[in-house]
Amino acid sequence: MGRREDAGGGRRPGMLRILDGIERIGNRFPHPATLFALFAAATAIISFVIHRAGVTAVHPGTGKTIEVVNLLSRSGLQFMWAKATDNFVYFPPLGIVLVAMIGIGVAEGSGLISALLRHLVTAAPRRLVTAAVIAAGILSHLASSVGYVVLIPLGAMVFAAFKRHPIAGLAAAFCGVSGGFGANFLIGSIDPILAGLTESAARLIDPAMRINPAVNFYFMIVSACMIVVVGTWVTERIVEPRLGRYEGAVEGFDTIEPRERAGLAWAGVSVIAFLVLIGLLTIPRGALLRDPQTGGLLHSPFMDGLITAIMLFFLVPGLVYGIVVGTIRNDKDAIKHMTGSMKGLAGYIVLVFFAGQFVYYFKQSNIGILLAIKGAELLKAIGLTGVWLLVSFVILSAFINLFMGSASAKWAIMAPVFVPMFMLIGYHPAITQAAFRIGDSITNIITPMMSYFALIVAFAQKYDERYGIGTITATMLPYSVAFGIFWTALLVVWMLLGLPVGPDAPIRLPL
Repeated sequence: MGRREDAGGGRRPGMLRILDGIERIGNRFPHPATLFALFAAATAIISFVIHRAGVTAVHPGTGKTIEVVNLLSRSGLQFMWAKATDNFVYFPPLGIVLVAMIGIGVAEGSGLISALLRHLVTAAPRRLVTAAVIAAGILSHLASSVGYVVLIPLGAMVFAAFKRHPIAGLAAAFCGVSGGFGANFLIGSIDPILAGLTESAARLIDPAMRINPAVNFYFMIVSACMIVVVGTWVTERIVEPRLGRYEGAVEGFDTIEPRERAGLAWAGVSVIAFLVLIGLLTIPRGALLRDPQTGGLLHSPFMDGLITAIMLFFLVPGLVYGIVVGTIRNDKDAIKHMTGSMKGLAGYIVLVFFAGQFVYYFKQSNIGILLAIKGAELLKAIGLTGVWLLVSFVILSAFINLFMGSASAKWAIMAPVFVPMFMLIGYHPAITQAAFRIGDSITNIITPMMSYFALIVAFAQKYDERYGIGTITATMLPYSVAFGIFWTALLVVWMLLGLPVGPDAPIRLPL
C-alpha cells in the first residue's frame, strides 16, 4: 500500500500517522488465516496456564463455579481433534454467507447490481451517500446478520460507483451495521432477548418488575441519529482522507441503456411480487411462516429461515433482469453466476476454518466468561456511584466485548450482577441495559472475536490482497473512539436531564 501523504503532498497529521503505523504493524503479521491459527494455539496454552493457576469465578446468574477448561488436557485435546470439522461447519457466518451468495451471485452476474448502482449514481445526491449507507447499516439489524453479508460489500460498491475509495464505503457500512448495534430506528430481534435477561435479573430485587422489548427505544432512536452524524463525519473527514485516492480497478459506471431500464423495471415488479408473497406467508394470523404454537413472528420459521428470504430477494430479480436483458438465456447461465460467486469465496472459506477453531476454542475454554465475571467483580469493588458508575460500566462492557462476541451471552453474565446492583442505588434496569448496549457496540468493529470480522477482511481483500487485520483495525479505530466518546456523552446528558430511555423506562426507580 506504500507510504501515504496528505492531499498537498506534505507530511501527514500525527493522528493519521498513528493509524498508518497501526495498519503497517497489523499487516506485518502473518496471513489472517495463519493469525487465527496462532490465536487458537495461544488460547490452548493460556487455558493450560490459567487452569494450573486455579483461577475460578462464581457465575452470578446460576451460582455455579466457573473454571477454565484446560485445552491441553486429555479431554481438551480430544475436543480439538474431534470437533475440528464441526468448528468449521458450524461457524456462524459460513452457512449464511454461502446461502446468500447464491442469490447475490445471480444478481451480480446478471448485471442487476451494476445497473442499480449506475442508476443510483445518476439519481442520488452525492452529499447524502455516506449518511444513507450508515443509516441502512443501522436498519439492517432488523434482518439479523444480513447487514454483514449484503450491506457491507454493497457499501464498498456504492462508494466505488461514486469514484470514492471502496474501503471507505465498506467502513461506513461496517460502522452502521456493527458499531451502531445498540442503536436503531425500530425494534430489532435482539431487543426482546436483552429485555428478557434484564427482567430476570431485575426480579432478583423486585419480583414484580416487567421489562418490555422497547425499554431503550427513545434512547436508541437518538443514538441512531448520532451514529449517522458522527459516522458520516469520521468517514469523510478522517477515513477517506487517510485512504487517499483508490488506484485499483473498479467497474466504470456509465448511464444505463433503455434495455437495462426495462430490466430494472421488471426486476422491480418481481421484487414487489416477492414481497407480497412474503407478506401473505407472514402477516395473516396463522400464516405458514408464523410460529405454529404462539402465532408470533419474532421467533418463527420465517425468522429462522430469514437467510432463505434474503437469497430469494436477490435471486428472483436477478433472474428476471438477466432474462430481460439477455445475460441469462438458460439454466446454465444462472448456475454459472452462482458458481462464479462461490469461486470468489475460496480464500474466505480457508480463513473461516482457522477462525472457527479459534472462536470455539475460546468458547470451550471459558476464558471469556471468566474475564466477564472478574471484570464485573472489579467494577463492583471500586465503589463508584452516579454518572461515573455508568460510564465505568460502558468502559467495562466495551473491554469485555473485545474477548466475548455474543451480546446475549455477555448480558446473561453481566445482568444478574449489575442490574440488581444499580437498582439498589436507585437506577432503573433500562438505563443499565442502555449503558451495556453502548459498550457492547463500540468495540465490535475492532475485535477479531466478532464472528464476522474475518468476513470483513475477505471483503477488503477483494480490492487489495495486501489488506489484512491491520487495515481493518486502523480503518475502524476512529469510529470506535468517536462512538465511544459521543455515545457515552449522550448517555451522561440523558441521565443529567432525567429523560426516560423508553416507554415505562425512567432513569430512576420510583421512590
